[in-house]
Amino acid sequence: MVTLDPPDSPWLKIPGLTVYGIGRGTGTYAFAPQLITWLKANVHRYDVVIVNGLWQFHLAAAWWVLRKSNIPYLVYPHGMLDPWFKEEYPLKHIKKTLYWWLVQHAALSRSAGVLFTCEEERRLASKSFWPYDVKEYVVNYGTSMPTYDIDTPDNAFLEQYPYLRGTRIWLYLGRIHEKKGCDLLIEAFSKAVANYPDVHLVMAGPDHTGLKPKLEKVAAEHGVAQRILWPGMLQGETKWAAFAASELFVLPSHQENFGIAVAEALAIGTPVLISNKVNIWREIEDDQAGIITRNTIDSVYDGMLKWLALTHQQRLQYRQRARTCFSNRFNIDGASARMLSVAREVSGANTASSTA
Repeated sequence: MVTLDPPDSPWLKIPGLTVYGIGRGTGTYAFAPQLITWLKANVHRYDVVIVNGLWQFHLAAAWWVLRKSNIPYLVYPHGMLDPWFKEEYPLKHIKKTLYWWLVQHAALSRSAGVLFTCEEERRLASKSFWPYDVKEYVVNYGTSMPTYDIDTPDNAFLEQYPYLRGTRIWLYLGRIHEKKGCDLLIEAFSKAVANYPDVHLVMAGPDHTGLKPKLEKVAAEHGVAQRILWPGMLQGETKWAAFAASELFVLPSHQENFGIAVAEALAIGTPVLISNKVNIWREIEDDQAGIITRNTIDSVYDGMLKWLALTHQQRLQYRQRARTCFSNRFNIDGASARMLSVAREVSGANTASSTA
């Protein structure tokens, strides 16, 4: 792994992994000629290169060096080709379009393949820029199965907030941000739970944009402020305990490439209520592991009412299907195996081509 971080960065010390920090790039483009130097000197030692992310110098550097070598490279865009950005930031899209024509398209079209975390991301990617001609692979994504004991009576989250014991908890976990649909979540929640006083909403995550006071005002106006907890960022055992204590995970996002917190909820066996802008919604719908809505207040409200109408036994069935969905689709072991399979495929094809 090579990264544009200072070599003495403490986070580069990862057990079992060699990480080369070669120093920061310049400006928002992260211009780093030292990356070209490093690649020229070292790339011959590798079978395949995976480039993570678009729109900065590192992809241009990899393309420039690797196009003259026999080493294939794959590009992992991590949602950066989603057309939502074109609609939400039209001026930035103009700048990106120029860069697409100058560098980005060539870098992707001449790669051994572009990696997508799910089918929906792959489907949407072709709608942002033209021309678009890449070899596509869906490699999935995921997380490790948590070691947390969901049956333990000593729930670290409930020990911090004992007044929530015996209530029905809905959990949001992520940035407090408009993109995540936090505003429509508060609005829909306030309408849906009017006749369900035992339902509480936990809004867990950092507020970097100052949105929280506005959301608290909306909650107060609708009379549900006392039923919404804002614990900030949850980490470690407390985070997993919050998942385990919740009957539902909610994320009505306007754009979400994957949604790692969704996979984490499923791993614990917590069903999800997500919008169809969270790109793994099709997999969850197929497995009946949650409720899918549109990213509107009315649709999220309807989804919440659907959940509230379920019997206890039906909710338990959702929990079981959530665990199965995670095991079959989002366990990192399966995602890693798929990634290795693609790497071996492109490496083998390149070797055969070179031999011929």
